[in-house]
Parts: sequence; structure tokens; C-alpha cells
Amino acid sequence: QQSNVTSYGATTVAIISLEAFAGMWVNAFLVCVLCIAWVKKKALNSNEKILLLLGCCRFWSLCLSWIHSFLSKIYPYYLYVHQILQLLQGAYSFFNCSNLWVSACLCVFYCIKIANFRNRFFIYLKVNIDRIVPWLLLGSEIFSLVLGILVYNIIDKAVCKNLNFTCQGRFWKATIRIEEHLYPIHFLTGFVYTTSFMAVIFSAVFLLFSLWRHKRKMQKNSMNSLSVDAHIRAIKSILSFFIMYSINFTSLILTLIYSTKHQYHVMFLVHLIQHAFPGVHSFILIFSNPKLEKTLLRILSCVKCKVCMR
Repeated sequence: QQSNVTSYGATTVAIISLEAFAGMWVNAFLVCVLCIAWVKKKALNSNEKILLLLGCCRFWSLCLSWIHSFLSKIYPYYLYVHQILQLLQGAYSFFNCSNLWVSACLCVFYCIKIANFRNRFFIYLKVNIDRIVPWLLLGSEIFSLVLGILVYNIIDKAVCKNLNFTCQGRFWKATIRIEEHLYPIHFLTGFVYTTSFMAVIFSAVFLLFSLWRHKRKMQKNSMNSLSVDAHIRAIKSILSFFIMYSINFTSLILTLIYSTKHQYHVMFLVHLIQHAFPGVHSFILIFSNPKLEKTLLRILSCVKCKVCMR
């Protein structure tokens, strides 16, 4: 059964589709290049492992988010097919949480790898970071899986408790809104955003402090150091994380405020931000990595040549 699609709904789906497919293409490129490198070298360094997992999480997060947006605007009754809404939201929560935590792991990795402190614990982390990274990623995925299961159960209970079901084949008709009963999901999402955002902030602060100390030391000794350039590159990368996280965190606050008030224009802006974040930031990460940047520019130049030949 198809509902009457408004021009607003069609415009929303068109713009979100454009953002989502562009973001999926960028992250698919990231994953493919790293997988090819993995096959050739039969090994990946810690940075590449994090980027590979981040690209996978963002690809599937965008894919599931687009499916939900498309169904909610074009075929809303399909969301009331048994378990469809629960599965979509549970899987999306898993991949979105993984995206946030793996992003935070990348920031922490940059901080530990480049910053210089004489603290024993920090030195231990710096020496063993390559062994720690797989466990960090595994912990992130386990935590994300737990959150995805919690979201699935919360939505399932809310649907069962707050919907009157009139069986029409395999479809259920909703007679009571359930947004008010989904605040636990907003709380869990807020917790994930806040903790990962704090990891980004602390990583940036530690790197800035390390750069300040190192630069002052070099000025006293009248020396130049490659470490300063490494610090600056890492800070630029983490600054991009900070900006994107700030925008994303603002969109979460707007969602908490306006999700139950039918403020469609505000929610439209939130959806645009949420669908743009994974693609735009992965694009920034690609251009901050010389190998990935070179591969992307080569592919784009080949595509441009073929288009010109036609």
C-alpha cells in the first residue's frame, strides 16, 4: 500500500538519496582501496585497520538510514510489517554507534601515536598501541552490538504496548503515536555521542599541549623537527573530527527537542546533516592520506578522460 506522497516528502527523499549514495560511494571507495592493499601486502597497519572498519560502518549506516527515510516518506505502511521497524532501527543503531566509537578510536590513535609525554602509562600505550588497537575495535563493536540489541528491544516493547493491531494480511495499523515512549533510545544515543565527542576533545587538547611543549623545546635549542609537522597534520585531522562531531551533536540536540513537535523544517535540516556527516568526513580522511588521495585522483582523472572521449 502506497501513501499519497507530498512534494515535501519527494524533495526530502531526493536530497537525502543524493547525499546517502554519494556518501556510500566515498566509503565504498575507502573500503575497496584498503581491501586491495590488504590482499597485496597481506597485512594492514593500525591506521588502515581503523579506516577499513570505519568505512564499512559508515557505508551500512548510510544504507540503512536511507532505507528508513525512503520507506517512511514513500511507503510508510511497510514500516509496520512485523519486525521491519525494529530490525531497521536496531541495525542502524549498531552501525551508527560503531561509526562514532571507531571515529573516536582513530582520534585516540593519532593522539597516542604522535603526542610526546613522559608519563609511564602514556609511554606504555605508545609502545603497545598496535596491539591495543584490535582490542579497542573489538570492544567498540561489542558495545555497539549491545546498544543495537537494546534499541531493538525498546522499540519492540513500545510497538507491542502502544499500538492497537488490526490484522490486514501482514500489515499492522498504528493508532497511537509512540515517539514519546522512545526517550530511552535518545538517552542511549546521547550517551554514545557525548562519550565519543569527549574522546575527540581530549585527544585534541593533549595533541595541542604536546605540540606547544615540543615547539617551545625546539625554539630553545634553535632546532627544527619533523615532529612538529606530524603534530600539525594530526591536529588538522582531529580538528575535522571536532567540527563534524560538533555539527552532529547539535543535530542530536535538535532531534531531542523537535522529534515530537512536528517541526518538519528543523527535522529536515537534521536529516540533511546526519546523512552528510559520514560521506563528507570520509572524504576529508581520504584527502588527508596521501595514498588514498593519489588513488582517488587517478580514478577521477580516468573517469574524466572517458567522459571527454564520449
